[in-house]
Amino acid sequence: MAQNHRNPPFRAEHLGSLLRPKEFLLKRAAFEKNELSQEELTAAENESITKVIKVQTDAGFRAVTDGEYRRAVFWGTFFEELEGMTEIRNPSMDIFRPYVPDIAGFIEKGHKPGQSCLCTGKIKHKGKSTLVDQFEFLKTLIPEERWGDIKLTMIAPPWYHLRYKDGLAFPKDVYASDAEYFADIAQAVRDELDILYAAGVRNVQFDDPNFAYFCSEKMLAGWAEDKTNTKTPDELLDAYIKCYNDSIEKHSSKIHFGLHICRGNFMGSRHFSEGGYDRIATKLFQTLNVSTYYLEYDNPRSGGFEPLHHLPAHKNVILGVVTSKFPELEDKEKMKERILAAADIVAQGAGQTREEALKRLGVSPQCGFASHEEGNLLGWEDMKKKLALVRSIADAIWPGEA
Repeated sequence: MAQNHRNPPFRAEHLGSLLRPKEFLLKRAAFEKNELSQEELTAAENESITKVIKVQTDAGFRAVTDGEYRRAVFWGTFFEELEGMTEIRNPSMDIFRPYVPDIAGFIEKGHKPGQSCLCTGKIKHKGKSTLVDQFEFLKTLIPEERWGDIKLTMIAPPWYHLRYKDGLAFPKDVYASDAEYFADIAQAVRDELDILYAAGVRNVQFDDPNFAYFCSEKMLAGWAEDKTNTKTPDELLDAYIKCYNDSIEKHSSKIHFGLHICRGNFMGSRHFSEGGYDRIATKLFQTLNVSTYYLEYDNPRSGGFEPLHHLPAHKNVILGVVTSKFPELEDKEKMKERILAAADIVAQGAGQTREEALKRLGVSPQCGFASHEEGNLLGWEDMKKKLALVRSIADAIWPGEA
């Protein structure tokens, strides 16, 4: 039987992105205007990352990240750097499914995506990782025995697919089917993981808002009305899960893989979709071969804990009961009660005691603090208080555990 993975994940976690210091944002803006050199920007990144690593270690977090400070948005540039993928600026709205929640959110606000990425040829990894340098710098700030704790966040393998209308994610003369397209993406992710593993990466978190979109009644209604779709949502969900499993199968015994599912974390603390995990829970927990799920549970849009009944006995869940979107601090005792309530459901589903189930749980904010570099509607000190609260909740439930 598969073994439960521990350390990572840890009892107190955060989801990767952290607020950028104001002075750093000013330097990034200057770089964008060609008023700052790449060397000066890198020095500013290094200084700010060093500062935010201290914030995390002082707060008692083991799975530290660089705050995603070298990225403008959480998904980074993995896809843009692949052969066969092309970044497009100001894309035509005609290529998008208008009912997919992030696209619908843009339309609702009268905006349009400033960029996207389209397949224009056969997809292939070029042999150079866009992530390994981020990890190598973190290694200079963390004792060697802790390198395996460092959390590297990665974008979902099927990321640039759902948003495009059926058949528009790739040219038909390049790929005859979604299956062929996903096979090459999975190979590219495997190539990336080869490089990262060789560098010492042992803790990876995939970020994937798309899974939550399959829980959205609005999206499912739009899907049903769109007669151009050749797959049902369930069939596409199966294809995405297969893409994940194919991407990580070679490394799943060597690297801890977690999956963070959110409902959007855009500028101004906006979310895009609503709906509990009920619709996808069985497939999500039982057929997707990751060890840990980082789930949003900060307010009613996320639904109840009942879907956790389907979590197998060898998997973990980190409960995002603390919001990263707003500065108000949650009541610690109420958060403890929520985690114990979730543990009871996990225990019932796996035939365990509450104490046994708690061994597979942890606590975190519900999402990152700055999925986009502008960040959420709270300040630096607010973020530190939120992290301290997460650590405090973890210490109360799992005293003495990382």
